[in-house]
Amino acid sequence: MDQLGKKHGLPLVYRIVARNLRHRRARTVLTALAISMGVTLLLTIVGLADGMMGDQQNRARGAGADIMILPAGSNVIGFSNAPMSDKLVAFTAEQPHVKIATGVVMQSIGAIHRITGLDYETYDRMANFVFVEGGPFQAPDDILVDEFYARQNKLQVGDSVEMLDKDWRVAGIVEPGKMARVMLPMGIVQELTGTVGKISMIYVQLDDPALTSQVIDELRAAGLSPDSYQVYSVEEFASQFTPSAVPEFQVFISIIIGLSVAFGFLVVFLTMHTAVLERTREIGILKSLGATQGYVLGILVREALALGLLGSFMGILFSFATRWVIDTLIPATMQASIVPGWWPRAIAITLVGALLGALYPAMKASRQDALESLSYD
Repeated sequence: MDQLGKKHGLPLVYRIVARNLRHRRARTVLTALAISMGVTLLLTIVGLADGMMGDQQNRARGAGADIMILPAGSNVIGFSNAPMSDKLVAFTAEQPHVKIATGVVMQSIGAIHRITGLDYETYDRMANFVFVEGGPFQAPDDILVDEFYARQNKLQVGDSVEMLDKDWRVAGIVEPGKMARVMLPMGIVQELTGTVGKISMIYVQLDDPALTSQVIDELRAAGLSPDSYQVYSVEEFASQFTPSAVPEFQVFISIIIGLSVAFGFLVVFLTMHTAVLERTREIGILKSLGATQGYVLGILVREALALGLLGSFMGILFSFATRWVIDTLIPATMQASIVPGWWPRAIAITLVGALLGALYPAMKASRQDALESLSYD
């Protein structure tokens, strides 16, 4: 039968598929939209993990330190307590090749946000704050926020914001990427959280970054043993912010993949089942013209795969839209990225679901008797 379509440049089977999709535009678009939701969900979840981990890496590097010291057993993903003595800062600063050492206190303020208490002058010499608006602390009730936090919460210099059961005045808005999003003087945070004399971690800047490994060994030999402290280079610390560092995320992704396959299966199954009922007479005509079971099966499978591809490409486009929405509305809470490496996987997952959903209706259609199909009303 494909010889009938050769003069038009395409085998007849592809012309039939294209005609079916074009003739039933509303159904084609709605089916592709439904399929695209699974693709968008998968790419958005993966993009959020990649974006948020990448943001943490950039913020760690943006602090300007070469070495970071944390208490033993702390989790780099979510530390917020203050178990170390602040006397360790002076001890660290006295070590060879240490240019700047400064401690910070981190306190959770809900969701994934934290207040960072810091010694502004020392931390600024290390991180080099750039102010978008305003300037440093001027009064005891002043607070600094980064541009993302200010945009998400619609804050400007001079505005009041409540944190830790107290009202604060926004003194300055800094460029993002300096580890902290919300900053207060360290002594005030220690007093409000009952951690006077305690810190969460120490940033260390060296006079020669090439000596990082040597200084880490010297710090450990000087008393910062692995049993009590974790001493990382900034690159080693930043490398821990990856989706693989959160085992639960891998399970979550597997669940999302399973849901995407199931979603694609159900959408295509319902669509193709309806299509088979609508085209019973058409199938009868094709079989009366000599179409084999395999030929009819091929038409419906190709149509399902075409819908899967269309839905996949739409889902990829929608993932750009979801990233824009996230970056516009909640840039301080979440960071999303586009993950091209996942596009082939998302397409493959969708096509598997589409193929599974099309098989039963297609096999049922291919077995229809030509005479019964032609007499179908």
